[in-house]
Amino acid sequence: MWTVNTLRQAYLDFFTDLARGHVVIPSAALVPENDPTTLFTSSGMQPLVPYLLGQSHPKGTRLVDSQKTFRAVDIEEVGDNRHTTFFEMLGNWSLGEYFKTEQLEWFFTFLTDVVQLPPDRLFVTVFRGNEELGIPKDTESVAIWQKLFKAKGIDAKDVDFADRDGMQGGRIFYYEEKKNWWSRSGVPAAMPAGEPGGPDSEVFYDFGADLQLHEQSAWKDEPCHVNCDCGRFMEIGNSVFMQYQKQADGSFQELPQRNVDFGGGLERILAAAYNTQDVFETPAFADTIQTITADTKAEYNQAEYQPAIRVIADHLRAATMLIVDGVRPSNKQQGYVLRRLIRRAAVKNQALGGDFTPIKTFQSIAKQVIEQYAEVDGRLGFGVEVKRDVPIVQEVLATELTKFGATLDRGLKKINHAGEADLTEQFAFDLFQSYGFPFEITQELFKERGVVLDEVKFKEIYRHHQDASRSASAGTFKGGLSDSSEITTKYHTATHLLQAALRKVLGKHVQQKGSNITAERLRFDFTHHQAMTEAELQAVEKQINDWIAADLPVTKQIMPKQQALESGAIAFFVEKYPDEVSVYTVGKDPETDWVSKELCGGPHVSNTGTIGAIKLTKEQAVSAGVRRLYAELA
Repeated sequence: MWTVNTLRQAYLDFFTDLARGHVVIPSAALVPENDPTTLFTSSGMQPLVPYLLGQSHPKGTRLVDSQKTFRAVDIEEVGDNRHTTFFEMLGNWSLGEYFKTEQLEWFFTFLTDVVQLPPDRLFVTVFRGNEELGIPKDTESVAIWQKLFKAKGIDAKDVDFADRDGMQGGRIFYYEEKKNWWSRSGVPAAMPAGEPGGPDSEVFYDFGADLQLHEQSAWKDEPCHVNCDCGRFMEIGNSVFMQYQKQADGSFQELPQRNVDFGGGLERILAAAYNTQDVFETPAFADTIQTITADTKAEYNQAEYQPAIRVIADHLRAATMLIVDGVRPSNKQQGYVLRRLIRRAAVKNQALGGDFTPIKTFQSIAKQVIEQYAEVDGRLGFGVEVKRDVPIVQEVLATELTKFGATLDRGLKKINHAGEADLTEQFAFDLFQSYGFPFEITQELFKERGVVLDEVKFKEIYRHHQDASRSASAGTFKGGLSDSSEITTKYHTATHLLQAALRKVLGKHVQQKGSNITAERLRFDFTHHQAMTEAELQAVEKQINDWIAADLPVTKQIMPKQQALESGAIAFFVEKYPDEVSVYTVGKDPETDWVSKELCGGPHVSNTGTIGAIKLTKEQAVSAGVRRLYAELA
C-alpha cells in the first residue's frame, strides 16, 4: 500500500516519464527568501510567478515538483478530517506549451491507473464564466472530462450548481469564481493589476453517501454537493489554466503564454488511496498519533479526543519543518506562528491528560517527522538531514516548552489575581493573545471561579482581531515590493556583502542560516559560536562600507550548479537549487577579482555604490551556534 514517500515518488516518476517529459525542480523554502509581502510559501505556484508571466525557466517548459507548503490561515481549521497547516503540494506546470487536453488526461490517468482510484468516486468542478469580465464558460474542459469518463464507462453529466433542482446525477459541476477561479489574491475583483490568474478545474473524491456525513453536518438542511464541506467529498487536485493577467483598468487580457499550474494535496490523495475521509488515518501521521496516544492514554477512535490529537499531530509536524527551514520561536511574524503552533499543541496535550510541557514526547515526534522527510527524492531539495536537524529541532522545542511553562505560570497568576468583574470575554482573549491560552482552557479555569464565558462573544472579539490583521496584511501585500523594490533590492545585495564581511572577519565557518528583509532593515542569521565583540562588529561594518564606496560591479551568470560551486560560489541550502543556477558576483572580475559570489535568485543592484552606507544596529543569539544581525541604511 502507498506511503507518503512512495506516492510522491510515483507522481514524480509519472511526469518525468519520456512520454510526458517533465523535469523535477526543487521545492522552495517554507519562508520565501527576501520577500516581505508574505510570511510563508503557501502554494506551489508562488515561487514560479516570474516564469508564469513569461520569464524563461532554466529547466525548460515542463516542470514537476512537490512543494513544501504552510498556511497559517488554516490553524483554526485543524481538528477536522482534512485540514493541515503544513502539507505537500504536488505540482506540474506547462509554461506556454501543453494546455487543457494533456493536463486533464494526465491527471485523470495518474489517479485511476497509477493510484488506482475508482473513477466512479471522482467528481469534477469547472468555471461558470464571467460575462462582465469577458471570460467564457469553460465548456472546453467539460468536453475533455466527459471523454475521459466515457472511456471508463461513465456518462458524466454536467450541471450548474446554481440549479439546485437539476444537480441530481451530475458529475461535472459549474461554479462561480469563488470556487473555480485561482490567483494568489483570490477572486478577480481582489486581484491587483499585473496579477496572473485563470479558471480552474478541481477533482473531488467521494467517500460515499453511506457514511451519512452530510446528515450529521451543519449543512444537513441543504443539498449535498462536492463543495458543501460536510466531509463526504474531498478536493484532491486543482488544474489552473493560468491564461489571464489583470490590467490597471480592471479588465483582463490573455497572457503572452497560456500556462498550466497544477496543485494536488499529497496527503489528501493518500487519504483517497486508503478510502478514508480522515487524512490523519494515513501513514503520513500514523507514527505521530501512536506517540501521542501512548503518552496521553487518549484513544484516537474516541470522537471526543480526535480533534486535540489531530491538532498535536499537525502542529508538531509543521513546527518541525519550520524549524528545519530556519524559523525560530518569537513574538513576531514567522516566529510568532511557530510559537503558537508549539504552545497550542502543548495545551491540547494537557487537555488529553498529558503534561503542559511534554518535552520528551514532542522531541520524539520531531525525530519521526525528520526521519520520514529525510527520505525525500534529493532532486526536490527538502534538505532534511537526520544527524543535523534532529538535535537542532529537539533543542528548540525543549527551550520553547520550558519558556511556555513559565508563561503558563504567569497566565495562571493573572487569572488568580483577577477580580470576578475582570473575568470577561475580552480578558479571555487577552490571555489567548498574550499567553497562548485556548478558549476552552480559559473557560474551564473561569468555571472554577463560578464565571460562565460566552463563546459567541469571544468569537466576535476574535473575528474582529482577525479582520484587523487581514487588513494589515492586505496593506503589506499592496505596498510590499512594488512600492519599495529599490530599497529592498539594496538590502538584498547588502546581505551578500554582509556574509562576505563576516566570513572575512570571523572565519570561513560562517554560513547563512536565514534572512529577512523589509523596507526598514535587513536581518541576517549565521553560524558562529559566540557573541561578536564590539571590535568585530566595527570591522564588519567598515568592510561592508568600504566595498560599497568602491562601487564594485554586481554581475549575474547562468551556469551548472556544480560548476558554480567549484568556482567558489556559496549558497544557503545549496540542495534547494536546480542543476542550472544564477550566480551573483560582487567584484571587478567574476573570475579572478571578487569579494562575494553566491547562488541566488533575488533582485540585486548593478553596482554597490548605489546601496549607500550600511549601519549594524543589533547582534543577538538565535539558538545554540546561531547568531543574528540587524542592519539599516545609514
